[in-house]
Amino acid sequence: MSDESCDVVVIGGGPGGSATATLLADDGFNVVLLERAHFPREHVGESLLPASLPVLEELGVLPAIEAAGFTTKRGATMVWGSDTEPWSWYFSDSKRGALTSFQVVRSEFDHLLLKNASEHGVEVREGHQVLEVEFEGRKASGVRFQVVGNGESAGDGQSESGEGRIGTRFVVDASGQSALLSRKLELQQWDSFFQNLAVYSYYKGARLLEPPNDGNIFIESFEHGWLWMIPLHTGVVSVGAVVDRETGQEGLRAQGAAEFLAAQIAQAPYMADHLAEATRVEEPRVVRDWSYTSSAFAGEGYVLVGDAACFVDPLFSSGVHLALQASRLAATYVRSTLNDPALTAQAAESYRTLYERQYRHFHATAQLFYATNRSSEGYFWEARRILGEDGGTPRQAFAAIVSGQREAGYERAVIERGEVPPDILHEIRRLERLTDEREAAAEAFEGAEGAERLLAWIPTLGNHVKVERKSALRGGQAGQRYVIRAVNAPESASELPLSDLTATAVSEMDRQRTVGEIIRGLQEGASASRAGVVADTICQDIAFLYRAGVVQLTPPETSRNDACPCGSGRKFKRCHGR
Repeated sequence: MSDESCDVVVIGGGPGGSATATLLADDGFNVVLLERAHFPREHVGESLLPASLPVLEELGVLPAIEAAGFTTKRGATMVWGSDTEPWSWYFSDSKRGALTSFQVVRSEFDHLLLKNASEHGVEVREGHQVLEVEFEGRKASGVRFQVVGNGESAGDGQSESGEGRIGTRFVVDASGQSALLSRKLELQQWDSFFQNLAVYSYYKGARLLEPPNDGNIFIESFEHGWLWMIPLHTGVVSVGAVVDRETGQEGLRAQGAAEFLAAQIAQAPYMADHLAEATRVEEPRVVRDWSYTSSAFAGEGYVLVGDAACFVDPLFSSGVHLALQASRLAATYVRSTLNDPALTAQAAESYRTLYERQYRHFHATAQLFYATNRSSEGYFWEARRILGEDGGTPRQAFAAIVSGQREAGYERAVIERGEVPPDILHEIRRLERLTDEREAAAEAFEGAEGAERLLAWIPTLGNHVKVERKSALRGGQAGQRYVIRAVNAPESASELPLSDLTATAVSEMDRQRTVGEIIRGLQEGASASRAGVVADTICQDIAFLYRAGVVQLTPPETSRNDACPCGSGRKFKRCHGR
């Protein structure tokens, strides 16, 4: 048995593993990636979100992906919510971030990321299955692997046959739904809400949607669940049915995968029409294990990335996105703990908090999306119209959706197309109205004249918020930062980061001093240039916090019925008086 050593072993060559390995190799670490399969290999999950593109750009692989000819994805077309006919939404509707994304062939996409990792200095070994992660006490210290086949690999140092061992300072588990470490350490927690399974295959000759929707993912709900159709640049479409786990298992036993999938398609009139002239080109596959998370995402000498840590539901195409986002956080966690072991506990807590916040966002969105669908009836939907215990009340679920994450488009679709409970609709309209009023009022503080005007106003921290100092992953390292957040908000609610300077300014808000008086106190003893930075920073940040609804602004001696001194022409109570 061979015995080697390196800084970091990455288990799995999917998007999460390849991305984490690339980032760590760029940091100068000696990284070995062990992948069981030989790429390219088939994998489901073809639909990407625009929010993933910045990570791909950071990895240096975006040009290769753009050159691959993948189908352009502008949004989604759905039979869902209160409508029984197809409707579409687009990434451009949110006016934030990239306006399009890609429908990718995962065998090609994953291979591009793996080759990119090798080009960045990662030692990639395909055909190497990790058998066990070894521990010294509570710390991961190495892996045992088995060579499962011969073939070309992207890296050197290949073992010809048999088993081997690599001692390492750190293990990144990106083993996908095998969840090697999560199962070994009994961290995996199964979801009580999304007890589903999927059956999928690929078809050629399908009728696509009409432009500009021809690159969209098409989703149709039907009595027993929902189906997807994803157009790929190879001329085939990915088609899958998501059904209740127990119902699906009974159907699979009775019919087999091919007949069962055909039966689901036949129950969805639009999907059946799109596939009427299509031919299935592969045997269907079944995904039985479903939504889960882990009680811990990191520990001494190890970190979980992508599906090895958690999986929500395929409805929002969140799998690759979560894996890529986690790669950034995981690389920072590994870098921090290897450079300063004293930061391990602090960095692990930051990693869990940040990663779980993204997971909970997609989880809550999917819960509400399922719960508000009325386009189909049946046991599948009735069982999912009551939000699970972990989702809390509908109002809490919505708070988790709109807080702390950039919207991907589905959130607005829930509001516009789903049968949303009245109390949620009321809350939505109230928040939208307050946001619009604050945006309009905040215009008075823009530019040099606006900042000068702001100096005379009295800032007050809302009673519903508090400032905390928390562990954080930022600037490539673990550390501490100040955050401001709503009291009693759900875990996934937004936390606005504060600089040390702004946190000090917030602590000086006593309902009496103006912005200018607070700034002058912080400028004492500072150089002229530093004093200018203090003034600019505090004015900008207080205006931002006002827009966010956590700071109130009141001019001295102004009645709520007086004209607002900001010059808007509105009464103070309708302008800045909230």
